[in-house]
Amino acid sequence: MKKLGILLTVVILAITGINVYGQTAPDQKGSFNDIFTQIDAKEIPESVFKLVGSDYSVITAGDPSLYNSMVASWGGWGILFEKPTTWCFLRSNRYTLEIIRKKETYTMSYFDDEYKKDFLLFGKKSGRNSDKMKESKLSVIQIPSGNLSYKEAKLIIECKLAEVTTVAPGDFYTEQGKKFVEDAHAETNDYHKIVFGEITNVWIRK
Repeated sequence: MKKLGILLTVVILAITGINVYGQTAPDQKGSFNDIFTQIDAKEIPESVFKLVGSDYSVITAGDPSLYNSMVASWGGWGILFEKPTTWCFLRSNRYTLEIIRKKETYTMSYFDDEYKKDFLLFGKKSGRNSDKMKESKLSVIQIPSGNLSYKEAKLIIECKLAEVTTVAPGDFYTEQGKKFVEDAHAETNDYHKIVFGEITNVWIRK
C-alpha cells in the first residue's frame, strides 16, 4: 500500500503540472508576479553545485530593445563585502559581458532539464552577429526591476555588477588553469574575466 501511495502521488504531481520541488508549470499568459515569488538568497532550494555545474546558468543582460543571453557553467555564489554575491568566469569577448558592463545589472536564471535544449542555443552562437534571441523558443519576461529573464525559469537571481577582474596565467597554480587561459587569450587577445555581482533579488517559480 505504501508503494501504491507513492506511485499515486507521483502521478498526481505529473497531471497537475507540479514538479518534485513543489513548483507549478509556467503559465505562458501570466504576469511575472503570477508566475514567480520572491525569496531570500539564503533560501535558494537547490545546491549551487547542481544549479551551476549541471543545470547551467543562463546569464541575461539588457532591456527589451536590446538584450542577450549566454550559457555559463563556471561560477557560484557566497559573501563578498558582507553582501550575497554571485561570480562567474567568462571569456573576454562575450557579447553578454559587453552589455553587463554597460547596464551594470543582469540576471542568472536556472531551468528544469526539459528546457535545456532550448537555452543551449544561447551558447552556440554570438548575439553580436546573429539573431539567436529571436530563434529561441523561450518566453522573455521583464522583472519589476526592469531586468529580463524567461517565464520557463525555475530560479532567477538578479545581480548588480560589483567587480570585473581580469585573470592572468600567473594567477593559476595548476598547469590546467594556465593552459586554459593562455589558449583563450590566443583566440581573443585578452584574458578571461571573473564577474562579481551583488544579489539584489531572488525569485522562484510558484
